Formats: sequence, C-alpha cells, structure tokens
Amino acid sequence: MAWWRRSKRREAASGATAPSKDDLRRARANFTEFATSHRGVEAYVEPATNVTATTVILIAHDGEWMRRAVPSRDDGFRLATELQLPTYDVNQTGYPQRMRDWNSRQRRR
Repeated sequence: MAWWRRSKRREAASGATAPSKDDLRRARANFTEFATSHRGVEAYVEPATNVTATTVILIAHDGEWMRRAVPSRDDGFRLATELQLPTYDVNQTGYPQRMRDWNSRQRRR
C-alpha cells in the first residue's frame, strides 16, 4: 500500500511543528518586554493551522502587535494570565479594529 505511506509522509511534511518549552520561555521574555513598554495590551490566542502552530498575539492600545508561537492553547492562555493581560480567543472575538488600522498605517509608510 504505497499510497498510504505517501499520504502519511505528505501530512507530516505539511504540518506545523509544535514549539518547544524553550520557545515558550523566549515568548514569555518577549511578551514581558512588550507588555511593560506599551499600554493597554491585550492577548489573543490563535489556533494552530496546517501552516502555523498555536500562537499568541499581543495588541497594544494603538494597534501595534507582536505574535509568538506557543506549545499549546492552554500554554497561551496560561502565559497571558501570568502577565496579567486580558485574554481572548480570536475564534470568538476576532481581531480588534485598532490592529487593522495600525497595519494600514504601516503599509502607507
């Protein structure tokens, strides 16, 4: 059954690799710096896709944002809670308009 082996190989090649605990430590350091240097920061947990791992995106009051991969959805919520940030599931809330506005301003520059 060669077709079975080929499809398994294709699945493994196309899937996103899960970030390690070291990646989580680096994300925590980056997020801590971002959260302390910006005001009004909120966290949004994004689900894993076929292309990317689970990610957390921090969005400041002016729409500036930072995204980092985390090992799991639970790790993302736990990390944001440890940083005492309001946390949302992007599937339920979507992205805030201020983020889209900030992206538009950056493209115009």
